Amino acid sequence: MIQTEILNLITKKTLGLTLVLSAAAMAFAQEKQQISGKIVDAQNNAVPYASISFSNKTVKENAALFSDATLTDEKGNFTINLIPGNYEITIDAVDFKKLVVTKSIGQNPNLGNIKIESEQQVTNSKTKDIEGVTLTASKPVYKVELDKKTYDVTQDLTAKGGNLQDVLANVPSVNVDADGSVSMRGNSNIKFLINGKPSSILGITDDSNALKNIPADQIEKIEVITNPSSKYEASGTAGILNIVLKKSKGLGFNGSVEGTVGYLPQSRLNTNLSWNYGKFSWFVNGGGGFGKFENKSKTYSNDTGNAEISNIESVNTNNFKNFNFTTGLNYNFTDFTSANFSITTNGNNSDSESTSTTSSTKFGNSSRNVNGEGENNSVQLDAGLEHKFDNKGHVLSASGSFQKTKNNNFEDIEDNYINSVSQNNYNNNNQKTWIAKADYELPITEDSKFEAGARYDFRNNITENLFYDVTAGQDLDERFSNKTDYTEKILAIYAQFKSKFDNFGYQLGLRNENTSIATVFNGYDIRTNPITPINNLKNTKSYSGFFPSVFLSYNITDKSQFSLNYARRINRPRSFQLIPAYRLQNATNYFKGNADLNPSYVNSFELGYNYSKGNKLTINPTLYYQRTNDDINFTVTKDTDGNYVSMPANLGTEDRYGMDFNYNITATKWLRVFGNFNLFGYKNESEFNNIKTENSGTSFQTRLTTAIKLNKQTNLQLQGNYNAPQKTFQNERLAIYAMNFGISRNILNNQGTINLNVQDVFNTRKRRMKTYGEDFYREAEMQFMPRTVMLSFSYRFKNKFADEKKMKPRKQDQQRDNGGMDDVPM
Repeated sequence: MIQTEILNLITKKTLGLTLVLSAAAMAFAQEKQQISGKIVDAQNNAVPYASISFSNKTVKENAALFSDATLTDEKGNFTINLIPGNYEITIDAVDFKKLVVTKSIGQNPNLGNIKIESEQQVTNSKTKDIEGVTLTASKPVYKVELDKKTYDVTQDLTAKGGNLQDVLANVPSVNVDADGSVSMRGNSNIKFLINGKPSSILGITDDSNALKNIPADQIEKIEVITNPSSKYEASGTAGILNIVLKKSKGLGFNGSVEGTVGYLPQSRLNTNLSWNYGKFSWFVNGGGGFGKFENKSKTYSNDTGNAEISNIESVNTNNFKNFNFTTGLNYNFTDFTSANFSITTNGNNSDSESTSTTSSTKFGNSSRNVNGEGENNSVQLDAGLEHKFDNKGHVLSASGSFQKTKNNNFEDIEDNYINSVSQNNYNNNNQKTWIAKADYELPITEDSKFEAGARYDFRNNITENLFYDVTAGQDLDERFSNKTDYTEKILAIYAQFKSKFDNFGYQLGLRNENTSIATVFNGYDIRTNPITPINNLKNTKSYSGFFPSVFLSYNITDKSQFSLNYARRINRPRSFQLIPAYRLQNATNYFKGNADLNPSYVNSFELGYNYSKGNKLTINPTLYYQRTNDDINFTVTKDTDGNYVSMPANLGTEDRYGMDFNYNITATKWLRVFGNFNLFGYKNESEFNNIKTENSGTSFQTRLTTAIKLNKQTNLQLQGNYNAPQKTFQNERLAIYAMNFGISRNILNNQGTINLNVQDVFNTRKRRMKTYGEDFYREAEMQFMPRTVMLSFSYRFKNKFADEKKMKPRKQDQQRDNGGMDDVPM
């Protein structure tokens, strides 16, 4: 009996193996044929760069041997070589729902148009079963496109309830230092944009604090453009970071609300609402909250020139309140002409307290206490008009923007270093910005297009610093009191042409920017004895430059491409760097602007390769090289009183080169790993005070994120960051590392989500620096924020009873989303 069962089992296994091998042999015996098709949306507009995977269902076992994947081109078309059979086709594109459809591939090699549905499209009709179609909501967290890399913030669990600064810490190729400063590939000269244009939301001078003004709940995605073409403004030698805010495309009334509580004490409430009715659409994003921020620092100085060793320890706490509100509307006059208008206002105020103690071998022990108040308010108006001459991409658009920002700060200072001093410091900063631009696009053939445009920027910044010596009876402290009127004008024009033949594509562009800067300074020259006043000191600078760009690409297969590009960029000095005024940082450290500072220019090259197999595997290594002339860096010197003075200067040249490697691996249905590794080298040749120095070295930054799907409603995410040590002029930064954790669960029929995240789980994110001078040595350690824990809840709602006929959007509303970059060019 047992022998019979064993014999039957062997027979069944042998028969099954025979059938599988026979099917495989038959499959391999058949020749592959080229299959083509096109991915379109509900209005038959092309969906470019969609991921398409073909899973063979004819062979039950080892089906992976007969499966494959590809991407659509910029016109939504795709081709792939497959053997005949039944296939489950999975289509995935950003801002669209995943589509899974079963088709039989045989005699007809053309699959025709395959329609996919917008991620948030709503209808009042019942779901219909068409060819076994199944819809799910799934988007890749990280996507490599031809001209940018896109990071989907909505799926980042470790940034939920946080702000833009927390989001950027997770974006590939981007690094947020322990002091809140942001860099790309080790370069901090980044151009920030909001929805494709400069924005007052990012403040005037303090980018690290301004990044806290934007809640993570209102951000849809981050676009990383490491080597922008001539179509984009030339500033930002590291590239462009475009922050795309949420803006629902759904029909009818849609929205979401999200609340957050956390420790250090933080609380925030945000909402996103939209209404789309026929020719008219409207949206509003708004919210507010409060929180507590805390940073600590330690500084050790060994001054051999003055025979002094000192230690300074500081603790700074900041109670922060903010609000933000954006509303806008779009109206379609016809199918070819539309207008848009939006208004943004945001503000914040803070109460801060800073305490520092100094222990000096020369002057003994002392302390410094600073109580501060700050207020920042801004308003921004944007308007635009677009006209399409046809449905083939022939477009003319124009837009304008006005931005006004006001920043007021007050500090009450008690300093008993050497002599007891009481001071009051008032800082007022007012900035106005006007931007006008026009863009024109003309398709010449199906594979070629000409683009041109012009842009004008006008920026005026008035800064006033008033220091009062309370000890002497509210007398004005002339050393640090000043007023500066800064005006910057930039006029730019550009033109570029792109085309494609066979597997080769190219884009050639040229941009010209004319810059005019005027500074009027009123203050005092503290280098004279007695101090002498400076009245209406005028300083003007004008410079013009051409900024070419060349982009080449070659498709090896439908899954892999090579790209080679070049661009010239500029780093303009910021207004506070040009103001020749002294600013008191603490008892022994000053900052001084440099009116003679010139812009630096960079020539940037990139050689990249991208391989993508659906959502299962994406690898994107990029070799890059940057050569910077007149590099801007900070010098540290001592004055005659032994104080340290930090000042920006053009110090020479810098060569930066390396490999930036991004990857996204879906190992199983429940495990996904994605991250970034940036290995770079640098060489600085500098000359300061007739002393030539040369620094070189290598460093790396790496980030690894593991996403685990515990079940249908619960997701977990772990993330680790490590920045290796790095040397620059006079400075050496030690390693920085941290780990973040996040977990979320969907509730209320997936309309609600609870999320818990912990930033810097082990409390290790600290910036440690060493500075070397001719006769001094200094070590510094600073922790920008300690460990934080955030708990958030979000609820999404939509109008399920929208009248589809009345609310059917116009054709231009259904054009593919380009990531909010419509407003970037010119």
